Amino acid sequence: MKLTTKSIDIENRGVLLHAGDAREISVRDGDRVEVKNHITGESVSAFVDTTASLIPQGVIGIYRPTQVRIDVLEGAEVEVRAADRPATLDFIRKKMDGLRLGKEETLAIIRDVVDDVLSPSELTAYIVATYTNPLDMDEVEHLTRAMVETGEQLHFPSYPIVDKHSIGGVPGNKISLLIVPIIAAAGLKIPKTSSRAITGAAGTADLMEVLAPVAFSALEVQQMTEKVGGVIVWGGATNIAPADDRFITVEYPFKIDARGQMLASVMAKKFAVGANLVAIDIPVGEHTKVPNADEGRKLAREFIDLGERLGMRVECALTYGESLVGHTIGPKLEAREALAVLEGATEPTSLIQKSLSLAGILLEMSGKAAPGQGYAVAQEILSSGRALEKMKQIIEVQGGDPSVTSAGIVPGEHQFVVNAPATGYVVELNNKALISLARAAGAPQDRGAGVYIHAKKGTQVRSGEPIFTVYADRKWRLQKALEEGRRLMPVVVEGMLIDRVPGRHWGVGGDVHGA
Repeated sequence: MKLTTKSIDIENRGVLLHAGDAREISVRDGDRVEVKNHITGESVSAFVDTTASLIPQGVIGIYRPTQVRIDVLEGAEVEVRAADRPATLDFIRKKMDGLRLGKEETLAIIRDVVDDVLSPSELTAYIVATYTNPLDMDEVEHLTRAMVETGEQLHFPSYPIVDKHSIGGVPGNKISLLIVPIIAAAGLKIPKTSSRAITGAAGTADLMEVLAPVAFSALEVQQMTEKVGGVIVWGGATNIAPADDRFITVEYPFKIDARGQMLASVMAKKFAVGANLVAIDIPVGEHTKVPNADEGRKLAREFIDLGERLGMRVECALTYGESLVGHTIGPKLEAREALAVLEGATEPTSLIQKSLSLAGILLEMSGKAAPGQGYAVAQEILSSGRALEKMKQIIEVQGGDPSVTSAGIVPGEHQFVVNAPATGYVVELNNKALISLARAAGAPQDRGAGVYIHAKKGTQVRSGEPIFTVYADRKWRLQKALEEGRRLMPVVVEGMLIDRVPGRHWGVGGDVHGA
């Protein structure tokens, strides 16, 4: 069928057909058509939306990404015909049925993911299939290599190249903002690509964006790393393992992070930037992704096994995950806290100790510190101010203001302080509830949104003293967060009266009034 084009400014790889034209070529919503430009001979497959009124018959609405790919002008004539479904849908169905995927099947799926061949619902089906039918280690290796192969890679002239990753699950885990400058100040190269928040309230890229731009090409990442020793950038802009950000788009609203996908995602990015020494932070705790140390050791062995398959040396650290790292959750709050430590603050100890421990592992792995001395070497780099100076260089090379200070970072203007209703001890900090609270306040999209915890687990508080403060950039978001807080009760103080449920009113002698 020959149709006349009409440009539609919608950021989706698809076309809009009149319902009558759709019936004529036997397609419906969600099917695919092939659109061919007669002048250039270029053709492209596109998803179909239909309408009975927005466009007349004989006209095809071309969404912007499709128009760019086919290079067609407004009012041009194109040929439209029904297109076959991609073969990879059979592979996805195979995984949905609980069967294993081979190397070529996995590569075909990931190529279709990166090339936007799969519709959002088809990609969701793949993610859910790997979540409900976990990948074995062979499948994880296939997925890792496919993610690397379908994106760009960095190639440094000298080694070692070091990297680290935290698997998430514990709020406030801002340690990369300390580890990267410490490692770079030691003379090592650490091209840290990070994701935005998936299940949390702020990913490392969200935090760094408070201080400097984070969207760069792979070539720019390599050049900046060569210049100052390290960067903290958003992996989604680099085209390094580009399938990962497609996965995150699907995972984010469901707050899921399938184990096999997570292993592949982490290691693909490390492999693609050329890292040969990698430290993995695995927070362990009741409300984290890894509930206990046994599960943590099992996951660590999987990371180490996958690293060996890829020719990378991996060490893992099981870290305390029962409480947030530091006192803050949310982009501006966390960036301010990390920068304050680089400036010389001696609190919070949880943030400092965890950062120095992970940095120490990398320093020992690289030979920059003797066995058992990594923590002390990292501590000296931090306390001497060398890490702060290196962080300023990283901020500057990424286009930020190197003169920024922690005092200059101001969180959301709308805030509410939650006070202890009774004297006692904080006996419960629910990580998942705190993350939900920060997200309800607007994090990570609203950079000033988040939560500041005044009293962590085990802290004694008196009636009326602050337990935590909720920050928001928008007033209605603050109200939503407070409603979420009342529902979740993320912090529990021993002796706190949760609720009072009255019975029917009894009169003197035990008679029920109105009975």
